[in-house]
Amino acid sequence: QVQLVESGGGLVQAGGPLRLSCAASGSIINIVSMAWYSQAPGKQRELVAAVTSGGSTNYADSVKGRFTISRDKNTVYLQMNSLKPEDTAVYYCNGNLVLDLGHMGTPRQYLYWGQGTQVTVSS
Repeated sequence: QVQLVESGGGLVQAGGPLRLSCAASGSIINIVSMAWYSQAPGKQRELVAAVTSGGSTNYADSVKGRFTISRDKNTVYLQMNSLKPEDTAVYYCNGNLVLDLGHMGTPRQYLYWGQGTQVTVSS
């Protein structure tokens, strides 16, 4: 069974740092990409940052220069610096994962989401 488990959320004062982690586990052959999304109350989920298997990264304009996404094997990190109250949201990681299906067939790519972790930035 494939799981993405996030950790590292919490309460932090404005201007402070926080580091999120998301570990993927299961019958994973390859990770095509992983990303972090945020969803504030009453708003749609939106992309914060993404990283491909080749190491290319993409950031939302609102976090450029403050957040850094990185990946080490099956874990993706989001280093958040200079946090602002408007960064307050539930942060979700996702992964485009190629899975070993064993006797059920050839490997296939699936999109998985983590359960989310709350980040609250106080002013």
